[in-house]
Amino acid sequence: MIKNKIKIIAEIGVNHNGSLKIAKKLIDAAKNCDADFVKFQNFKAESLVTKKLSVLKYQKNKNYKTQFDLLKSLEISKKNFFKLKKYANKKKIEFLCTPFDLEGANFLKKLGLKTFKIPSGEINNYPLLELLSKISKKVILSSGMATLKEINYAISVLTQNKLKKKDITVLHCTTQYPATLKNINLLAMQTIKKKLNVSVGYSDHTETDLTAILAAGLGAEIIEKHITLSKIMPGPDHKASMEIKDFKKFVEKIKNVKIVLGRNHKGPTKDEKKHMHLIRKSIVAKKNIHKGETFNVNNITTKRPEGGISPVKWKKIIGKKSKKNYFIDDFI
Repeated sequence: MIKNKIKIIAEIGVNHNGSLKIAKKLIDAAKNCDADFVKFQNFKAESLVTKKLSVLKYQKNKNYKTQFDLLKSLEISKKNFFKLKKYANKKKIEFLCTPFDLEGANFLKKLGLKTFKIPSGEINNYPLLELLSKISKKVILSSGMATLKEINYAISVLTQNKLKKKDITVLHCTTQYPATLKNINLLAMQTIKKKLNVSVGYSDHTETDLTAILAAGLGAEIIEKHITLSKIMPGPDHKASMEIKDFKKFVEKIKNVKIVLGRNHKGPTKDEKKHMHLIRKSIVAKKNIHKGETFNVNNITTKRPEGGISPVKWKKIIGKKSKKNYFIDDFI
């Protein structure tokens, strides 16, 4: 049993394309891949963006010229959120969701959420942070685009009521879809942990599993990854997401990191001890040695197995006289 295992969030986000059927398929996939959480986004386009805001470069779609129109097509109704939460409970995978405003946060509270995920874009949203400080028991805070000062600000607001710092995990993140390796700056995750004395994790937007594996090795307690049924599906996030066949391998690799890291102790393992005596050496006769002959580099050597005098006593043996006859390969 691995203590404090790394938790994996399967970020569905808007990759359901507004379809309850696709959303359920993604929940099934996340569960089958052994993810710990499945996460959605709760928003209303009217409350999230102005109606004339253009789509971002990675969001470009021939059917939508504005973010409002795009996001409107990706909304999930309250009724369907209840269905998805119930479905996730049935599948025994924890349901997470991101609110973008007060209405969304209050709805998620009614939905029964105790852990809230705050997206990078809301790290300076005081009204939302203040409300979550009152209604959430745990918070996962993404920090894309943020400075250390801004992260500290968000933490200070989140902890001004019931929420404690120990209940907050800050995810290092690069807000780029997909994120390029040169922009990851993974060591910043350790800076966040050290400077702000807070639990850390990593939200991965790259097209590889390398950065997430490294993050796990550097102390990430939570890893988040976008998933999709197919990268070629229409929608803004599919291209920067991981397909299910790859996500399953991804989860396996991340969960093996804790096993590989082990504990802060250096010594032989149980399995090493079983054959250590066959690999370690002893001091043995290099050739036949007569009684009274002096041990020297020409008549003794070291060979496997262990069982005779250890080579660490080499200098104590050299120069001493043999008390008996030895044949080649005899333990001294």
